[in-house]
Amino acid sequence: MSSPLKPLNRQVLVITGASSGIGLATAQEAAKQGAQLVLAARGADVLEAVVQGLVDDGFDAVAVVADVSVRADVERIAEVAIARFGRIDTWINNAGGTIYGRLDQVSEEDSRRLFDINFWGMVHGSLVALPHLNRQGGALINLGSEASEVAIPMQGMYSASKHAVKGFTDALRIEVEHMDGAPVSITLIEPTAVDTPLPQHARNYMDREPKLPGPQVDPHEVAAAILHAAVVPMRTVRVGMMAELDVMLEKLVPGVVDRLAVFQVPRQQRDVPPRNPDGALYTSRANGRIYGPGMS
Repeated sequence: MSSPLKPLNRQVLVITGASSGIGLATAQEAAKQGAQLVLAARGADVLEAVVQGLVDDGFDAVAVVADVSVRADVERIAEVAIARFGRIDTWINNAGGTIYGRLDQVSEEDSRRLFDINFWGMVHGSLVALPHLNRQGGALINLGSEASEVAIPMQGMYSASKHAVKGFTDALRIEVEHMDGAPVSITLIEPTAVDTPLPQHARNYMDREPKLPGPQVDPHEVAAAILHAAVVPMRTVRVGMMAELDVMLEKLVPGVVDRLAVFQVPRQQRDVPPRNPDGALYTSRANGRIYGPGMS
């Protein structure tokens, strides 16, 4: 990393998946710290309400309705950023979703759609952002997961997509930072379970309403880690003690971890029937909430 990253109050940030959960928490926190924001998500109404709320509070933000699985949409995010602010300092690939169900039950169509969002959305964002970040230095921050390193039963395709995010991000870092010596910091964020609406937005094949196993970290903790990586070059950042512990155990005693993972299956279900099994895989269901239903 040859050029230092700027303080947040001198940065233009792009955040995908900005209308709920980690993306929304990060947007609000970055705005408070003086960043100029380009916020992207699929749901126009919610995204525009989020941006209007920030603007009403005196912050500088613009909305771009985009599906990250479509390269042209992602290119438009960059075009709006350049037209409005003249540059991009940090690009955060946060948009993502999950599927609850056994791998032999989930349709190929649904699995491919999940990869289009979680993996290809991150690829599109990374490759669109790089020329801009190269120009004056900056940070590329990709949202992986504890599931980038450890497999989760009943969320197998999510685990596979997040493993792929890690593989791409690590290879890109070697090429950009070490082969090219480019002034770009490339960071992978790996949170443990986070208290967001992710399970409610999931495609669900189970006969129960999905949930994330505890303990869950607050989305603002993940936002703080993301924004730290926007100003201090970091390689991989795990958020939450369970992420550190689970990854360590996976490396030390993988066979034991496999057997213990079976106990995660009942911890991913609520004792009620599924409320919206289609989830947000194909259409936005964001409602401007940072937290899951357990908290306000």
